[in-house]
Amino acid sequence: MRLSVNELTTWRWTFDEDVAHNADEGFKAIGVSRHKLNDYGEQRGIALLRDAGLEVSNLLYVGGFTGCDGRSLDESVADGVEAIRLCEQLGASCLVVYTGGRSLHTHSHARRLVREALTQLAPLAQAHGVVLAVEPMLSECSADCSMLHTLDEAAQLLAAIKSPCVKLVLDTYHLGCHGERDAEALGQLCAQWAAQAAIVHVGDGRPPRGGEQDRCVLGEGVVPLESMLRGLLSAGYDGYFDIELMGVDIELSDYHEVIRRSKQWLDAMIGAGAA
Repeated sequence: MRLSVNELTTWRWTFDEDVAHNADEGFKAIGVSRHKLNDYGEQRGIALLRDAGLEVSNLLYVGGFTGCDGRSLDESVADGVEAIRLCEQLGASCLVVYTGGRSLHTHSHARRLVREALTQLAPLAQAHGVVLAVEPMLSECSADCSMLHTLDEAAQLLAAIKSPCVKLVLDTYHLGCHGERDAEALGQLCAQWAAQAAIVHVGDGRPPRGGEQDRCVLGEGVVPLESMLRGLLSAGYDGYFDIELMGVDIELSDYHEVIRRSKQWLDAMIGAGAA
């Protein structure tokens, strides 16, 4: 199991604090936020990661292709071009894509905008050795972030793009909080999609409240994490498991404890599986 901590988990920390503390906790990789890296300075940040011996599991994020953030399609694609080049410099395993919400468009037009953007970006990503990882999200907490809410919807997009460098983010929180499948079924679902996963975001918690994600320390929520992660591993997934936690509980917690306890839970799960 290759583990990393996403910078969204420790949002109050600065980029250099994330690097130092995650390395101190024994992590070998980090999920990088473009926002934090930009504040710190891209080239300084790349050098800091190199000096700390940390790999980059994924870079967050690019997208908003539906204009939900006020940018035009051309502006969003241009930002994607910059992000792909940064992803290559970081040596990141993948670049996460949030498509953008439907906004005021019809469903068909919003889908068309997303397909057009990814069709433009995919050849450049392939030329730079970058994988674009599209993330489906729960509809209850992603109105502005994503118009993809199920794996089937994401799969239809991937089929339309037809590029080997466009894959999926599998987020255990978004998949496991539907309440429609039991633990065994979710494990089978993860195994089914493992080959299409560029990165796994590991999150636990409870269903969204007031339009916000409600995540918690791993092992303390309602997500059947053990079944889901074992399903991925049994299917041969060998990419990163990136701890991504957010919400009121996380913001009010000590970040050191959050990442330490989450890592302990994952280590215990791995140990139990080996035994």
